This record gives sequence, structure tokens and C-alpha cells, in this order.
Amino acid sequence: MASAAKFVFLRSCMVTIGHIQLPDFPLLLAPMEDVSDPPFRAVCKENGADLMYTEFISSEGLIRDAIKSRQKLDIYEDERPVGIQIFGGDEEAMALSARIVDTVNPDLLDINFGCPVKKVVSKGAGAAVLKDIPLMEKLTAAVVKSTNLPVTVKTRLGWDEGSINIPEVAERLQDVGIQALSIHGRTRSQLYKGEADWTWIARVKENPRIRIPVFGNGDIDSPEKALAYKNRFGVDGIMIGRAAIGYPWVFREIKHYLATGEHLAPATVEERADVIRRHLRRSIEWKGLVPGIHEMRRHYGNYLKGLPNIKGFRQQLVTVKTFEEVDAILGEIVKTYTGYAFERRTEALIETSYTCS
Repeated sequence: MASAAKFVFLRSCMVTIGHIQLPDFPLLLAPMEDVSDPPFRAVCKENGADLMYTEFISSEGLIRDAIKSRQKLDIYEDERPVGIQIFGGDEEAMALSARIVDTVNPDLLDINFGCPVKKVVSKGAGAAVLKDIPLMEKLTAAVVKSTNLPVTVKTRLGWDEGSINIPEVAERLQDVGIQALSIHGRTRSQLYKGEADWTWIARVKENPRIRIPVFGNGDIDSPEKALAYKNRFGVDGIMIGRAAIGYPWVFREIKHYLATGEHLAPATVEERADVIRRHLRRSIEWKGLVPGIHEMRRHYGNYLKGLPNIKGFRQQLVTVKTFEEVDAILGEIVKTYTGYAFERRTEALIETSYTCS
């Protein structure tokens, strides 16, 4: 089995998006609302993510100079290459927001045509645009014309089972100038339920008219599945969302398995504590002490998932107010659980909700 995996991946070619060169079969961190901020992206980068995206940003919010929207534009040199993702349903607003994005110099600009949540869809944005391909073309063309950055798109298969239109969408968006396409293998009506159907993603990739990289997204939560989906569906790379929450090591584990056919041992309690510290430190540096401490609280349960009788420590972590107090509790956790053998993750087990396309 190991030799077969090595044989499949003994290639040395690059995936190119505009001026960006990524390694063969790159692993992308999905844009996730309230998750993929700079501190989270930093720990994913350290553990093997090849290309990352910001949380999605409202074009209307950028134009209004909304503080939260503007803060999502923050990117750092050590996380490159990184793309900023925007969403909206108005041509002029999308064009103006693209010009604003240009000013912070990301590596690419991504358009969200896939978010299924009601608050986005009700504004005619995200997955709502899947019901109007001509509008999708106009919005995309407006962005392409308004920026010097490579423009990419993340979308879904279609609005519902009866209106899957991703093969046509892929061709038409390529024709107006996008340079890569990420496809979540569900329809809008599925939300995050059921199994992602990658056969439609494969149809796009197999289309001889499609020249741009095609990345698959949905349900990749183990090294075995990453290898199986790569071989079966022929995508240029994989975008990972939920499986990275609380477990940024998923990137390095997948890469190791693809290269060797062998599994890395799960992250130890010491590694988990160290990454929590780095994540928290970056969170405080980015947002300040109080908001940095508060926003980190949603991550502790996911980082410590699998440890028996951890509830008491978790309750302490979400009540303390300084880095030093968190650090001390993590020290106690390491002392208590040193040598604990974590089970290897075979699926994404998270304790948070999130919004992603």
C-alpha cells in the first residue's frame, strides 16, 4: 500500500494561479467565518497549509467602512500566499470592494458564490447567485476588471438537486477571467448535510475546455480520504475546512500520507498545548488582550477533543483573563495527560458552528 501511494505521487509539477506557484496537489485552508482569522491561519500555515483565505468579507461592508469588515483585510507576510474573499450581489459594490482589496496587497482575490446561510442568501449574495448565471458573470467580470490580482471563485454545485449547473458555471467564469475554481460538492439546499458529491467536480476537471486549476472541497477529514479523492476525481488540490478546526495538523498528516503511504502519529498533548499558546499569543497581538482572550475561548474544546475528563480544565480556560493564567492551566493539562495516546482522527469532530461556502 505504501509503495502504491509513493508511485502515485512521484511527480514534480506546480499548480499555478496567476503569478502564484503552489506545490503539486496543494492543500488549501477554506475561508470560514469566525474561524479563519490571522491567528488561526498562522497555525495552519505552520502545519502545512499551502494557500489560505480570509473569512469572507461583505462588499457592502467594505464600502461603508465597517470596522469588522475592514479588520478582516489584515494579512501578514508569514502567511503568504493568502487570498482575500469577498461576497455581494451588486456589480458596482463588488467592483469598488475589489479596488479596496487591492490596496492591502494580498496574493489573490476570491469571490464567494457558495455561502448557503440565510443572512447572506437573503441579500442576493453567496449561493443565491447560483440561480442567476448571467449575474454571476457580470459580478465576476466587474471584479476581474477592477483588480490587478488573480481572481478565483469558490462556489457550490448549484442551488438544488434539480438545478445543478456547475459545468456551465465553470466554463463561463473561466471565460470572463477567473484563474482558479474551488467547488464545494453540495448544493445550496443541502447546506452542510448529506455527503458531498465529487462526481460533479470531476466532470468540471475532465472538461477539455477547462484550463484553470480546479480544487475540491467537502468531507475531506482524513489522509485516506484525501488520497482516495485525489486519485478518483483528479482534482488539482483539496480545500479543507472543518477538519482543520482544532486540528491544524491535518495538513501535515495528509501531506505525509500522500508522500509515503504511512500515517503520522496524532498530535501529542504537548503539541496541542504549544499550538494553543501560539494561537492565543497571535490572537492577543492581533486584537488586543481582552478580545484576543475572549475569541480564543471557542477553540479550546476543539484542540483538546479526545482527552478524558477534560471538562474541568476547559471550564477554567474559558474563565481566566490573562495569557499567563492560560499558560499555567495548559501546563497542568500537559502534566496530567503526558503520554496519553490519542486516537487517530478519521473524521472531523468539532464543537463549533461556522459559515463557509
